[in-house]
Amino acid sequence: MEVFKNTSALVFFRTLCLLSLCSVVLGVESDIQCLKALKRSLNDSFGYLQNWNFQNSTEGFICRFIGIECWHIDESRVITIKLSNMELKGQFPSGLELCTSMTGLDLSNNEIVGPLPPNISHLIPFVTNLDLSSNKLSGAIPENLANCTFLNTLSLQSNRLSGQIPWQFSTLNRLTTFNVANNNLSGPIPPLMNVTSPSSFANNPWLCGKIVNRDCEVAIQKSHTSIIIGSAVGGVIFAVLVVGIILYLCLRRVFIIGKKEDDPEGNKWTKGIRGSKGIKVSTFEKSVSKMKLRDLMKATDNFNKNNIIASGRTGSIYKGTLPDHSFLSIKRLRDSRHSEKEFMSEMRTLGAVKHRNLVPLLGVCIAKRERFLIYRHMPNGSLYHQLHEKAPGEKVLDWAVRLKVGIGAAKGLAWLHHSCNPRILHRNISSKCILLDDDYEPKISEFGLARLMNPVDTHLSTFVNGEFGDLGYVAPEYTRTLVATPKGDVYSFGVVLLELVTGETPTHVSGAPDSFKGSLAEWISFLSDNSVLQDAIDKSLIGKGCDEELLQFLRVACNCVLSVPKERPSMFEVYQLLRAIGERYDFSAEDELMMMPHDSGDADQLDELIVAQEKQGSQ
Repeated sequence: MEVFKNTSALVFFRTLCLLSLCSVVLGVESDIQCLKALKRSLNDSFGYLQNWNFQNSTEGFICRFIGIECWHIDESRVITIKLSNMELKGQFPSGLELCTSMTGLDLSNNEIVGPLPPNISHLIPFVTNLDLSSNKLSGAIPENLANCTFLNTLSLQSNRLSGQIPWQFSTLNRLTTFNVANNNLSGPIPPLMNVTSPSSFANNPWLCGKIVNRDCEVAIQKSHTSIIIGSAVGGVIFAVLVVGIILYLCLRRVFIIGKKEDDPEGNKWTKGIRGSKGIKVSTFEKSVSKMKLRDLMKATDNFNKNNIIASGRTGSIYKGTLPDHSFLSIKRLRDSRHSEKEFMSEMRTLGAVKHRNLVPLLGVCIAKRERFLIYRHMPNGSLYHQLHEKAPGEKVLDWAVRLKVGIGAAKGLAWLHHSCNPRILHRNISSKCILLDDDYEPKISEFGLARLMNPVDTHLSTFVNGEFGDLGYVAPEYTRTLVATPKGDVYSFGVVLLELVTGETPTHVSGAPDSFKGSLAEWISFLSDNSVLQDAIDKSLIGKGCDEELLQFLRVACNCVLSVPKERPSMFEVYQLLRAIGERYDFSAEDELMMMPHDSGDADQLDELIVAQEKQGSQ
């Protein structure tokens, strides 16, 4: 393919080959067979997988299946399978070995039974995030799982696993999140380099070691004593248990008949919190009236799926309608494993962050394991929707509005980097998290939430790290440094600027040849190398008296997505450059951003900007 003759494209192509060991390029048919085998092996009693229609023959059709995400929307190569909370029944699917490029698997909160396969690393060799929590898995954790050397996150909590934690797990030096709480495990806990929380091992009474503050010799003695006592008592209660089980099964059979139904509202998970309606919403603004969980449930029709206005890696956002006909956006946060104390510490910090170009966090609600964030509703939705999801014939954003959005979003992100106290690194910038109010003023959302996630990541960066951003927005250095930096945010924001000026999506460039499979940033690099950069500009914007502004804007975007981080400008510089382009428009009467960063050092030298740094211990 001729477009790969330039250096940057070659690097990208080689990286993809390395990550997928090149064999997956020919694995499209095997991925289709993988999903067929998966569907056959699991009992989908509630019909969540009904749209898995394999009669379709179009390229990439499996990428539109519920729970399936692909490396590229037009290629049937699965990168992540997320099928949590679907009441799927069966054993661990052996057909997953045919998904040869899969890096994320989430089967949590189902009814997967039996032992894990002893050759599990052969089935999912490249997985970086594995979540099998809240199932009915039994038996020992296979030693073979330690051969999944790319693992970042391993969640096995709330199962029926027994035996010891394999000592081989101490070799998993990429493992940052490991949870086996609420099982029947025993024996010493191996030294895990990056896992230090005792809660990861809670409710396993016979686990021992320094991390749980339990001496192994004492634990073994108690275990032997318990076995003797248990054997004596077991003979007495065995008959009672048998009778009880028979009665239970009979009653359960009667109860299930006629009860089996689907979940048309997509809100089955709310049943677990409906008894907690008295829980109050903690508010961060005096203008917000006192609310309770029941008010949130009423406003969203019990979180009916028809009220979902956006979904992303940090969770789903629901539109809530209040009795006075005003609106709120209520985010159900996805898979936060922080304690309530840690979570509230982070939220108090984010609740105090106020800026014209940030979506204000109005309140937060904790109901059992669920976490809800309450935001002001943005009537014009996301920038992604405005640029890429308009129906044919709908009016597209003109240049003045696009420039206004770029300048405002740059101002908000620069303020987070340089003036906010504490300074905040976003780590997930995309056009989906830039929301627009009724006057198309941009508001950045999702800031500070990346630290709250225990991600089953779905994107290119997961293969190495599992923490950063959407595919197409991830800075190339993440694959080798594993560190989030301000210049990484600048790269992601540069992709947003490219979307604004080209009208293209980050991962699929309609104006490129069919043979080109790279990202928008790589396509721009190719055009720049061939001195035809102007060909990238959205044709609907050309010839309307702003062509010079378009070129200046495009050059700023190109500087943001340079492959070498040190060559990219800071967010303060990006804002100043864009502001200069838009001087004649007079978008805002005042400028909340400082004229100079308030610290004398270079913020871009910091490895990471942290929310609520070390505050947990001071609460």
